[in-house]
Amino acid sequence: MYQKTQGIVLHTLKYNDTSNIVHIYTRENGRASFLVKQPKSRKSGVRSVLFQPLAFVEFEADFRPKANLYYIKEVKSAYPFQSIPYHPYKSGIALFLAEFLYRALKEEAPNEPLFAYLQHSISWLDACEQHFSNFHIVFLMRLSRFLGLRPNLDLYTEGCYFDMSNACFTLTTPTSGSYLLPEEASRIRLLFRMNYDTMHLFGMNRTERNRCLTIINDYYRLHLPDFPQLKSLDVLKELFG
Repeated sequence: MYQKTQGIVLHTLKYNDTSNIVHIYTRENGRASFLVKQPKSRKSGVRSVLFQPLAFVEFEADFRPKANLYYIKEVKSAYPFQSIPYHPYKSGIALFLAEFLYRALKEEAPNEPLFAYLQHSISWLDACEQHFSNFHIVFLMRLSRFLGLRPNLDLYTEGCYFDMSNACFTLTTPTSGSYLLPEEASRIRLLFRMNYDTMHLFGMNRTERNRCLTIINDYYRLHLPDFPQLKSLDVLKELFG
């Protein structure tokens, strides 16, 4: 049956000469995949330009039971971007986060708090005029709570190691082989104190920012099944160098 919903575009893949497959994180159905025919005219109800990374779209689709690929009937922008597609740094962040979310979000079930978080974060980035170089770090740190991967910060004491595999602090060297030494472990609580409004107060140079991004990416790879090395990660590191 046809259903109207809103969603955030994660990934677009060419299917054949006339159609694309678009992966969208929807408000009512979680992650879903849609077959989108390429428009033959400007009057078409489905325009490819609407499916840029992290775009908010409002559409009507045929959600048939047990189907794994749905058909979109009509689509329109639910929030026209003002800056993300036209700003080189913001578009670089959007490409990275879209690839990250495409690999991380597998749940085919509604998660309203997560959807609201994504919607708020992306619109914040679009509206922000300056001081957003730490945005992707804050975004990924706070995303861990919605995915059930947030570390227990209450167990920290000075001199602890951080066990990456078990997501906890420990006074002894972890046996897992994936851990942070006390100096870096102590910064985790600091990173979780950052938010979009205060992140510009936490100054980081290129080396520190790239190290944070590497640690966060490695952490997610340890905890999310089949999470690959992201192609856009190195591009983002260079962009904010």
